[in-house]
Amino acid sequence: MTPGAIHITTRPQYLADRSAPDEQHYVFAYTITIRNDGDERVQLMSRRWLITDANGKKVEVEGSGVVGEQPRIAPGEEYTYTSGVSLETPVGVMEGSYTMVLDDGRELQAPIAAFRLAVPNLIN
Repeated sequence: MTPGAIHITTRPQYLADRSAPDEQHYVFAYTITIRNDGDERVQLMSRRWLITDANGKKVEVEGSGVVGEQPRIAPGEEYTYTSGVSLETPVGVMEGSYTMVLDDGRELQAPIAAFRLAVPNLIN
């Protein structure tokens, strides 16, 4: 199975009601859908994120699973979850990868393409 068999889509959203721009606190939710187009079941074991704000400040986040789960995703199935992040600037970028394990114990890295976090109507 190749890493390309795992398709990851991202949908970020600014949470104005949780943010305090006057205090440099901007909160975003992001919904991730992981689809297994391969022919073997995978389990998401861990995640690694690199979060960069508009000031160039970088934060790395690593941990086991996502939202407290280590989901198994069968061929042809998908798994969706929503999480959140806060930034000190109204714009930022997230990218990373998931470590997946196949039933036979083989590991693969599924890359998560960079996506932008931005307050709406800030950038025209």
